[in-house]
Amino acid sequence: MSEMDALGRAMLERAVGEDRQEFGSFFLSRLLGFAVAFGPGTCTVSFEAVPVLFNPQGSLHGGILATAMDISMGHLLHHVAGAGATLEMKVQYLAPVTGGAVRCEASFLKQGRGTSFLQSRATRHDGELAAHATSTWKQLKVREPA
Repeated sequence: MSEMDALGRAMLERAVGEDRQEFGSFFLSRLLGFAVAFGPGTCTVSFEAVPVLFNPQGSLHGGILATAMDISMGHLLHHVAGAGATLEMKVQYLAPVTGGAVRCEASFLKQGRGTSFLQSRATRHDGELAAHATSTWKQLKVREPA
């Protein structure tokens, strides 16, 4: 078994090792190795950029980075204001990630009662800004079960 196969299998085992689907731990976040932490007005998603997550050019796939930034913003909104849904998201990729730790830190640009605007900054292990995302979120009214 190749090193890539072994890493992929370990990631899958981590993801299916439990069946929780909740903020901070759901299948996709466990599969990708995301760790979620909250600070004052922020949510950070951290993970290791490993070769199994790379595109054929040898850098982290942009979809993985966009997913981490989306999760950082969604978790922040949920933590501060409750359930929400992404209405739109824009990602600007500024530098490739070719390995090491990645940190995506979300913060509010403007928090409203029905609509909020958030951003996330993805930095590489060397501190260089790899990507910046902005998004618009709709606050959801969660109905209690009858």
